[in-house]
Amino acid sequence: MLNKTLAELAKGLEQGEFSSVELTQAYLERIKNEDSKYNSFITVTEELALQQATAADTSRAAGNATAMTGLPIAHKDIFCTEGVRTSAGSKMLDNFISPYDATVVRKFNAAGTVTLGKTNMDEFAMGSSNESSFYGPTRNPWDTDRVPGGSSGGSAAAIAAGLTPAATGTDTGGSIRQPAAFCNLTGLKPTYGRVSRYGMIAYASSLDQGGPMAHTAEDAAMMMNVMAGTDPLDSTSAERNVPDYTANLDAPLTGLKIGLPKEFFSARLDPAMATLIQTAVKEYEALGATIKEVSLPNTALSVPAYYIIAPAEASSNLSRFDGVRYGYRCEDPKDLEDMYKRTRGEGFGSEVKRRIMVGTYALSEGFYDAYYKKAQQIRRLIQQDFIRVLSEVDVIMGPTTPTPAFKLGEKTSDPVDMYMEDIFTLSLNLAGLPGMSIPCGMTNGLPVGLQIIGNYFAEEKLLNVAHKFQQATDWHTLKPAGL
Repeated sequence: MLNKTLAELAKGLEQGEFSSVELTQAYLERIKNEDSKYNSFITVTEELALQQATAADTSRAAGNATAMTGLPIAHKDIFCTEGVRTSAGSKMLDNFISPYDATVVRKFNAAGTVTLGKTNMDEFAMGSSNESSFYGPTRNPWDTDRVPGGSSGGSAAAIAAGLTPAATGTDTGGSIRQPAAFCNLTGLKPTYGRVSRYGMIAYASSLDQGGPMAHTAEDAAMMMNVMAGTDPLDSTSAERNVPDYTANLDAPLTGLKIGLPKEFFSARLDPAMATLIQTAVKEYEALGATIKEVSLPNTALSVPAYYIIAPAEASSNLSRFDGVRYGYRCEDPKDLEDMYKRTRGEGFGSEVKRRIMVGTYALSEGFYDAYYKKAQQIRRLIQQDFIRVLSEVDVIMGPTTPTPAFKLGEKTSDPVDMYMEDIFTLSLNLAGLPGMSIPCGMTNGLPVGLQIIGNYFAEEKLLNVAHKFQQATDWHTLKPAGL
């Protein structure tokens, strides 16, 4: 039961093989027994989960079940959840109990899903390894000496370890796709504005986007049917109709045009991974696709542009955490200034402080034009590269990450080396495009992810392209040893 996909579990519930309560109890028991190895959950909501499961079974008995009714999932601890601690992986919000639900959480609740808990993450989503969390690092189930990726590493590890069949994540610069690649999962970063950001604690508002993480493209499509849509509470959400993302999963790929950017196959890419990506592309050729080499010449500029824009927005967004209204407050402050300084100094971790300082500097008088404005101009060039290439091809493919999962502590002493882990993912967030990572092979016992990039609001096509590959291969079915 615990090794099934979301779609398989939905079928089992529909056919009465097990109840939602039985399914939920099985996952809760597994979390209790196994998560000490991985540290993938910050909060387990056992009482809430069992209440929701009981309600789901009642709904099903009354003939009111939806496709997701009774299915357990977990939420990244960046989505506000009413009555539940929502920490964003930070000491600053360790004592924060949200008074409301994020739109994503509300939609899943309305669909009848069961919330198993809130997953670990890099503090305020700032990181590529899940090592900056106030609650300690999460470990990769494929090798517990290695990172699961970040910042949605807790969600990825929980799915890979069989502690939940699916989970929500957020992606500001690759934080769904990179953990999915490191943990042999399917992760989708939708078009900016496709999924509401209301109640999703902000890191960089023009880049953040919520999305699904699961074993298969079919599961991700099921989740997108719930998550996507216009939200009057989020002025940046797109006013577009939501298709049924499961409807065209089986459409043939004959005539599909795939672009391979030469910049993605640079010296930084692990040679063994490059071979696996090329092999995956050959599989697509066998499925009827044609391949074309393309160029995204400004790709190399995505890292410096991102690490000006994202910290600048973080500097602004995180100014609200000051010890006055909610969250951590230092003890016995002498005056207001002392409270601000000590609260923020004690409440934020080193990576968050680093990014706030960089962002504040970039926005300061005399430096705005030289840094922030210039980064935004580069952002436009990166977007124009993608628009040009996607006018010639249907999708772009390449690696999700330059290396497989690295060891815990391996990159923490060199922030720039850590930042370079995002070199293939950042440009999509800068352009606002959708992208996903799917399993495409193994190197030295570690998973490798294939990144698929589409045009704006082309999530349906991406899911179809991913699903057909997963029908033809079995990489996505592989599990860590002992699972």
